[in-house]
Amino acid sequence: MDMGISMLRIIDRQTEAQTELKRIGDRNSGDDIQPKENVVREIVANVKKNGDRALLEYTEKFDRQLYTADQLRVRGSELDAAYQQVSKDLLRAIQVACQKIEAFHRQRVPKSWVQFEEDDVVLGKRYTPVDRAGLYVPGGRASYPSTVLMNAIPAKVAKVPRIAMVTPPGQDGKINPAVLVAAQEAGVEEIYRVGGAQAISALAYGTETIPKVDVITGPGNIYVTLAKKLVYGTVGIDSLAGPSEVLIIADEQANPVYVAADLLAQAEHDPMAAAILLTTSNSLAQQVQQEVNRQLANHPRKMLTEKAIAHYGLIVIVDSLAEAAELSNLFAPEHLELEIAEPWNLIEQIRHAGAIFLGNSTPEATGDYLAGPNHTLPTSGAARYASALGVETFMKHSSLIQYSSTALKKMSSTIQILAQAEGLPSHGDSVKFRTE
Repeated sequence: MDMGISMLRIIDRQTEAQTELKRIGDRNSGDDIQPKENVVREIVANVKKNGDRALLEYTEKFDRQLYTADQLRVRGSELDAAYQQVSKDLLRAIQVACQKIEAFHRQRVPKSWVQFEEDDVVLGKRYTPVDRAGLYVPGGRASYPSTVLMNAIPAKVAKVPRIAMVTPPGQDGKINPAVLVAAQEAGVEEIYRVGGAQAISALAYGTETIPKVDVITGPGNIYVTLAKKLVYGTVGIDSLAGPSEVLIIADEQANPVYVAADLLAQAEHDPMAAAILLTTSNSLAQQVQQEVNRQLANHPRKMLTEKAIAHYGLIVIVDSLAEAAELSNLFAPEHLELEIAEPWNLIEQIRHAGAIFLGNSTPEATGDYLAGPNHTLPTSGAARYASALGVETFMKHSSLIQYSSTALKKMSSTIQILAQAEGLPSHGDSVKFRTE
């Protein structure tokens, strides 16, 4: 790449910025979605109807692995061997991450409660975990032990009795040992070597080998996401994950080397990843543009990273941090970095973001791996209404209501009036018979 030409554009007009942010935000809703939905619908229906037989056919077709049904589940010997295949440093890193992620999520366990009101009325909420959870972990050419931890640990903290993990096999037919070690460190040993839309269908409907679950979590490619969308209602899901994204708000004190590295750390995920900088400094914008070029020159994932930067990379020069906050809220980023002198002063103006990283010493990678808060976050503007995966994802609550005879008598006429207004006489009678 010519070091004098940058793929990372700089714009300085707010109307153009809004148009570009909308274009980038809509990048996952193209015209090619419908054919993929049709493929996924067929896969899901086939697995629902034919169970293991369909799973094995798709694993042979898509992963080029010929299995029997009893080979779908990863055996104990392979789990044990995984520990011999990872370095001591990696094992220790996984264990440190486990401790920090678990400590954070233990603070988020919702507590059941009751309150006692006049006339012996008792109201409350009771939280209980789902019976079975299914975790999807991307695999194949890459390995994501951090994704294992971020999905498995909240489920364990929620005390889900049964957790099943699915992940596609590598070219050798095996699961990456780091993924297997992470699963065991997080307390998951029920692991199946199957991926794609077929794995989601297996979790949603069950097969002879894979159990039907109540909630499915974890990111995947567009086929996995469409399958989760299709089975939602039969099971709960965490979210519909789109391509990853980072938005950085930076002022003149930000370090251009750090900012460029943070943009590239997002772009190296995927050709559709978005990397956006909003800055009040024209000088910083120019320096970051040049620094992105420099760091890209010998990047190991140069080809796909360049594609992301060229199509979904952007620098916007803004007049103020307040304007930057408004543009950020418009985009509602998955990851928001505040590389400014006083990041806490801007927090009140931020309304929509999956995770917020404050200050120059807090790159997104801290949250991706071990800070504690979950890295499974709302994308594609979903931060306007959605939150990170957490313990709550694996729990539900029941309302608790108890009325005394005295309380029911006091409310009898009011309930009967409301029931009459809705044309539901037996509703009224159920109260009247108890109080007359």
